[in-house]
Amino acid sequence: MTELGHVVFYVRNLARAQKFYQNIVGLQKVGKLFRGKALLLSGGRTHHELLLIEVGESAQGLPQGRRIGLYHVGWKVGDSLEQLRQAKQRIEREGAQIDGMADHGITYSLYLHDPDGNEVELYVDKPEFDWRRDDSWLQMPVRPLEL
Repeated sequence: MTELGHVVFYVRNLARAQKFYQNIVGLQKVGKLFRGKALLLSGGRTHHELLLIEVGESAQGLPQGRRIGLYHVGWKVGDSLEQLRQAKQRIEREGAQIDGMADHGITYSLYLHDPDGNEVELYVDKPEFDWRRDDSWLQMPVRPLEL
């Protein structure tokens, strides 16, 4: 295995989810499938990193609290703290809520939820940290991030 290829989410409303993943995460529309009920999105690395499939407004939501399954999906939004600040400004401009900000020692991260309750992390790697040669980040405490 060389890389994670893509993620697929079931969503209640395709247009609402598309707006979130394009305007906040920064992905671009590749095309629609399944008679317009599914949407491929890409950050430009591959043909699609995300596939959204509409299942309707009556679909049951994610259970709250401790549960089995996906915790969150992380999207790298650039290579600098300034690019993360720009992502934060995009989130605020779109009226989405930031649920948390963290300094993980190796990355700076913002956390929020998409319209269907899936947790999304937008992050940048700390350019000064060489994770290939230094594994000390594994023992670092998570610290608050101020942007």
